Amino acid sequence: MKKVRFVAPLAALATVAVIAVALAGTGAAAPTKQHAGYSAGLVSDVGRFNDKGFNQNQLTGLKFAKSHIPGLTTYAVESHSVGEYLPNFASLARKGVNIIIGAGFLLANQEATVAKQFPNTKFAITDYTAHIPPFADKKGKPLVKNVEGLTYATQENSYLVGCIASSMAKIKGGDQTISVVGGVQIPPVDTFLAGYQAGAKKCNPAIKVLVGYSQDFIDQAKCSTVAQNQIDQGSQVVFAVAGPCGLGALDAAKQAGVWGVGVDVDQSYLGKHILTSAVKRVDRGVYLAIKGAQSGQFNGGGDLTFNLKNGGVALGKISPNVPASVLKKVAQLRAQIVSGKIKPPTKVAK
Repeated sequence: MKKVRFVAPLAALATVAVIAVALAGTGAAAPTKQHAGYSAGLVSDVGRFNDKGFNQNQLTGLKFAKSHIPGLTTYAVESHSVGEYLPNFASLARKGVNIIIGAGFLLANQEATVAKQFPNTKFAITDYTAHIPPFADKKGKPLVKNVEGLTYATQENSYLVGCIASSMAKIKGGDQTISVVGGVQIPPVDTFLAGYQAGAKKCNPAIKVLVGYSQDFIDQAKCSTVAQNQIDQGSQVVFAVAGPCGLGALDAAKQAGVWGVGVDVDQSYLGKHILTSAVKRVDRGVYLAIKGAQSGQFNGGGDLTFNLKNGGVALGKISPNVPASVLKKVAQLRAQIVSGKIKPPTKVAK
């Protein structure tokens, strides 16, 4: 693949001045440069592009787009702090980049601000629907019609993960307890957790699912602490839904000799203690958003939805220790989800 051009984040001292210039006026600011071909930009969240998961996989999608869309120019901008989100969006918009993608839920407010000032620029955002504030009013009426949501039905693959986890606890016997470590309590995290809870109960009604949050996506020690507390309460499986922080939870599981479940990408590379992973194909979302915009199929004010049926969410490698009977049950549940017979919840049970 061709090398992706990186745009260095703006220095903190220049941020205020850049925002003022980028967002001056009441109408759309004129771009400083318009590319001859098509161009796409990606703004990371504070997890940055070396997080071995959520952001890095979106960068993979950007690189894939560059190698598969002739003449595409790409820009990848890392955000080292929340304060860099807005100027990073603004800098790409002023360059005349055709479509700018925000790497996650936490960037929504800043992306909406810039999108309103550049109505002729296309925007997309991972893990956020275009049908709620700040992109729409409380009734779902679009307020920003040049933003496309990229949403993922992770309650579906997490339902299957929950079934595998609770089934393995049932087979082992002892404490019928499994757990999940979430990062910050936001909808894209809770969607994973809700599906996991429901799938676990479906396959083992006696199971207890412990839910904890680190309130952090970066600090591995925080996730390790939450996971260790769950393990001390008898958890046989720890599902980490917390970005780089979650690596601490998975390491705690390894050290304790219990199963770990990865997230976003297939994390089986971490070791034999990984039971499976709840894969979210954000790389595919980034590529399809760019391809659609470039080919005139941009869905501004609407969403692209990724689920089990279209391969947007999936399971990673499943441990060979999982019996064939459990795999058969999971295959049956998957078919029922795809057909619509089973609709996993998106809200965490209290």
